[in-house]
This record gives sequence, structure tokens and C-alpha cells, in this order.
Amino acid sequence: MRRLVLLLFAVVMIATAQAQNKTDVSLFMRSDSLQQSEISAESGDLYNTIGHHGPAVENEWMALRIYFSDKVAIDVYSKAKPQLELREKVWYPTAEDQKNGWGADYYKAGETVGLGGVRLWDGEKVIRLNPVSNRTARVVKEPTCSYMEMLSEDVPYKGQKIDVLVRVTAYSGERNAKVEAFALTDEPVQFVTGVNYHKGQEIYKKDGLIATWGLHPEDVAAELVELGAAIIYDPADFVKTEDDGTQFLLISKPGKQLTTWVSSACGREAEINTMEKFIGFLEK
Repeated sequence: MRRLVLLLFAVVMIATAQAQNKTDVSLFMRSDSLQQSEISAESGDLYNTIGHHGPAVENEWMALRIYFSDKVAIDVYSKAKPQLELREKVWYPTAEDQKNGWGADYYKAGETVGLGGVRLWDGEKVIRLNPVSNRTARVVKEPTCSYMEMLSEDVPYKGQKIDVLVRVTAYSGERNAKVEAFALTDEPVQFVTGVNYHKGQEIYKKDGLIATWGLHPEDVAAELVELGAAIIYDPADFVKTEDDGTQFLLISKPGKQLTTWVSSACGREAEINTMEKFIGFLEK
């Protein structure tokens, strides 16, 4: 009897956690729009045929996606109010939807790493996770969090071929999302990550934090809206920072794993809607 009671209690607790889980994932091919847990391609590029250009994950305040292409950049979807939107609007609400309170894609990643995207450093230059023998996107929703993964296999790096896994985890009740990179190899590598910026944006930098605020030259949203983007990191994990005119790049020490955190907010939100408020939140 005691075992049955414990089992029922565990079931109730899991169900309660799932009901309160304010995260979600989305992954599908545009040809059929059927949600899947995993999609692979030997070409490494499904950018134009996969839904919202790659796997996506969200919490109440933002959604993130990893481009299923040689970029493997992380892009941001901003929300006007805290709610889940991916399954219903699949990243692209109509102009009317946006006017009625739904979010939009105000962020422009372009050719950069976007917000916390991962690449490699060969000692002299940035190496994209490409070409590959295969690239796989995977999404998982758990009781209190959701995550997406991108596995790039056989990436040429310093005379060898390595596999690199990028995982982005969104937590229920937590605005920040965790970005992890894993080098599945015997030898350590140097990762590259960072955050991009555009002309006219405000920039805030200190040890362990780089934040931007302002307009992105996006052309898929109904209107231009200021937004903030930030990467939070441990300075001890990196050897230097570079500014190439479009992005601040963080170059890691040699290793096989790297963890950073990313965050975002936008001017349409009720609370964190200015650079000052965004920095205040991040500093906490």
C-alpha cells in the first residue's frame, strides 16, 4: 500500500510540474508541418525546408532557434507578454496577430553567431561547424524545462574531423536560457561564441556580461521594436574577446565543454522594456 501511495504521489507531482511548465519546443518540416523529435540531413543544410529554419525552444519571455545550416547561429523571437507561442504561431504571427499581443521576430542574426551561437577557433580564425557528414536537430520537453540540440558530425578542425553538439535549454520561470557546447573528441578544442550588434545600438560590457539594446534591421516583423540581447559567461573560460564590427566574439580556452547563458527582452514588454531595466535585471 505504501508503495502505491508513493507511486500515486509521484504521478501527481509530475503532472503538476508539467502543468506549470512554461516551456515548449517545436521541430517540423514545412512539407507536412508534423511535429517531430529529431530531424537529420547529410547535407547539413535544411534551412529552406525545415520549419522556422531549425529547431526552436521557448520560455514565457522569448523563443530561440538554431539555424539548420552552416551558420548554426542562435536567433531570438521576442514576446510582448509572457506566454507560450511556438506551437500556435510557429515563429511567424501575422501582422494582425502582432498588433493583438503576439510576439515577433525582431532580431537579425545575419552571418554572425547571433545570440550565443557556437563556432570553433583554430588559433587564427573562426571556423564554422561545416562541412559535415551529417547534421541532426533534436528537441525534448521535460517536466520543468525544454531543450533543443544540434549535432554537427565530422567537422574539419586542425587536421582532424570532430563532432560538436550544441544544446540550448529553457527553464520554466527563468528568463535566461543555458547554451552548452560539447566537443565529442579526444583532443580539446577552442570554442567561439558571443553576441552580435547593429549600428545605433547601446552596448554594455563588463567582466562576464555583454548586452546590447536597440533596433535590428529586421524585415519580417510588422514593426521595428527595440530589443535587448545579452550573453552571460565566466571570464575564466575565455582567453580573449574580439570585435569584428558586427559581433563581440568570445574565444574560449582549450577544452571539451563550454557553458554560457543568454537572455533577451523587448520594448513591447510591460516590465523589462528599456536598456536600463534590462541591465538592472541582468545585474541581479
